[in-house]
Amino acid sequence: MSKSIQAIRGMNDILPVETPRWQFVEGVFRDLVATYGYTEIRLPSVEKTELFKRSIGEVTDIVEKEMYTFEDRNGDSLTLRPEGTAGCVRACIQNGLLYNQTQRLWYMGPMFRHERPQKGRYRQFHQLGVEVFGLAGPDIDAELIAMTARLWDKLGMTDEVRLEINSLGSAEARHAYRQTLVGYLQQHRDQLDEDSLRRLDTNPLRILDSKNPAMLAMIEAAPKLMDHLDEESRAHFEALCGLLEAMGIEYQINPRLVRGLDYYSKTVFEWVTDRLGAQGTVCAGGRFDGLIEQLGARATPAMGYALGMERLVALLEDKPLPDNFSPHAYLLLAGNEAELQGRVLAEQLRDTLPTLRLVVNSGGGSFKSQMKRADKCGAQLALILGENEINKQQISVKNLRQEEEQQVVMLSGLSDFLSSTLQL
Repeated sequence: MSKSIQAIRGMNDILPVETPRWQFVEGVFRDLVATYGYTEIRLPSVEKTELFKRSIGEVTDIVEKEMYTFEDRNGDSLTLRPEGTAGCVRACIQNGLLYNQTQRLWYMGPMFRHERPQKGRYRQFHQLGVEVFGLAGPDIDAELIAMTARLWDKLGMTDEVRLEINSLGSAEARHAYRQTLVGYLQQHRDQLDEDSLRRLDTNPLRILDSKNPAMLAMIEAAPKLMDHLDEESRAHFEALCGLLEAMGIEYQINPRLVRGLDYYSKTVFEWVTDRLGAQGTVCAGGRFDGLIEQLGARATPAMGYALGMERLVALLEDKPLPDNFSPHAYLLLAGNEAELQGRVLAEQLRDTLPTLRLVVNSGGGSFKSQMKRADKCGAQLALILGENEINKQQISVKNLRQEEEQQVVMLSGLSDFLSSTLQL
């Protein structure tokens, strides 16, 4: 017997027992962003490699080590998207959505990075993303942060995450700070690990984000970017903090928060948790005012964030789901005539009760086996249709989740009975 084919390591199946939790998160998110006036954009999973090199930065870990890049039959270098912002910007430029316009957009879908798989970090992972274009003030920064705070409330996880914010300032201020930081790190070169030594000449700000406990004291004592901000960025950040305080959103200023992508400027933020070990960032974002110009269009202010679906779902594992995923009813069919009449009845019920979640028994089976299927699928009610019920134009109804006497309902009144009992 030939060896069975397995999924690629770090690219996981999401099984039927898991998908209701995913659907719940996606549904809450979709409804929430609509209330803020955001509209969906759907983006390709594959882009030209140059897009990510120009946006993310050629000396970042993503571009250097993590991208899935291949050459297609035409000789073009293509890449599975490692994040969503670059593709969203490309789509907006290509389709003329930016010039003299404001856009509030959201998207969801899989991203791909060739990393060492671990809990909360996979090679195919899923993100929910929001991007805003054409708004330069701290008010939109505050709106996005308030939106995420409201999402945690709707998901019942407000107490499990905390907000950290920082400002990266302008490109000019960051360049001047970089020189100061490199001078400090050179003085402590003997304390840098191999990864940080590699970043020292290419992306030294990322060293501040190191989780190496042996380096934490040295990093804490490093010069703070906040002390080197330009006046515009400082005023922007102070205004943002004032807005968050006015809205009652608690935050911590984290001077080590720099984000891993080159295109960020001014505001950056993360929502983090202590429940997921090393992979504690649940949501991250910030301003990327220079990216649009960097990709060849007129300079446009921009702000966005992304949520990691796998990490969100992990945080919700021990929380009960709303009761809107299991079937309302399971229709048991006993005998040939019931098999025929039951199918007709099921479609009539779906016509009159569009929100009814009804499973009709298929594949035959004894009454006992059908009842086991009804219970296993999680249905609230078992609807039992046999020859005796058909002759009397009735149907038997058994509550599978509560101790109640089995009832007999006239077929002509079944829709009203289900509507009332299930509150459809």
